[in-house]
Amino acid sequence: MAMNSTRRKLAIATWDAPREGNIYGKLTVDAEALMDYIQDKREATGKRVTVTTVVGLAVARALAKSPGLNGYIRFGSFHEHKTVDITFLVALEEGADLAKATVRDAGPMSLVDMTDSLMTRAARLRAGKDDDFNKAKGTIKLLPTFILRPLVRFTGWMASSMGWSIPALGVEPFAFGSAIITSIGMFGLDEGFAPPTPFARVPVYVLVGAVRQRPTVHNGEIVARRQLTITATVDHRFMDGFQGGTLAKTIRHLLEHPWEIDGDEAPVGEALATPANA
Repeated sequence: MAMNSTRRKLAIATWDAPREGNIYGKLTVDAEALMDYIQDKREATGKRVTVTTVVGLAVARALAKSPGLNGYIRFGSFHEHKTVDITFLVALEEGADLAKATVRDAGPMSLVDMTDSLMTRAARLRAGKDDDFNKAKGTIKLLPTFILRPLVRFTGWMASSMGWSIPALGVEPFAFGSAIITSIGMFGLDEGFAPPTPFARVPVYVLVGAVRQRPTVHNGEIVARRQLTITATVDHRFMDGFQGGTLAKTIRHLLEHPWEIDGDEAPVGEALATPANA
């Protein structure tokens, strides 16, 4: 991280010592079908489908089936979001900075639509053409940390609890949506856990690790297969362990049977295949 990057300054103005209750979960899935599916989709559509995009869509599908988890807290009460909006974190300036690309109403999207939406937003950010990000970045650079800290918390409350817009600061209602997804696999990391961002007020943070060949039991034999580890940091106010387990089960099923995400026909023999860790 650059010495005086926007990201570092924002981080200092955002976090204190941990005080809130969070649940941390780890899910390792067999990625053989997933990687084959991504390759098939790329060849069939010409789109740059990625593991992160598929994970984001799987999370969106799972949250759409769990309306009690897809919401926000206002004045101590839970309120449900009308749509499932997924935010992806985009690395800028060779990792020196971060920005968000939020895909709205992702629940019913196809994988190609999700890919197009994310790639369009990411390209705009990297080209410096996202007006909201530029406004927010300018404000962060201008203000000292002791002023930035209360401002960030106040604008976070206004946007992510009240649903208000602050155009002058580049702040939109519920700016971070229902969940935040970020890839650490692109940096060669197998797994990690995301710290909750107080001003985002999002209940679920998902980190996508690198796909690795690992020994595993498949059909009763120890073999090397591609595996993917994803981790989640979850606000305990929104769900408990049982609900988190139910959500994880849905995500695992979709990632190990990826053709079901878009309603595609299962490859021959795959529909009845034994899961790698069964």
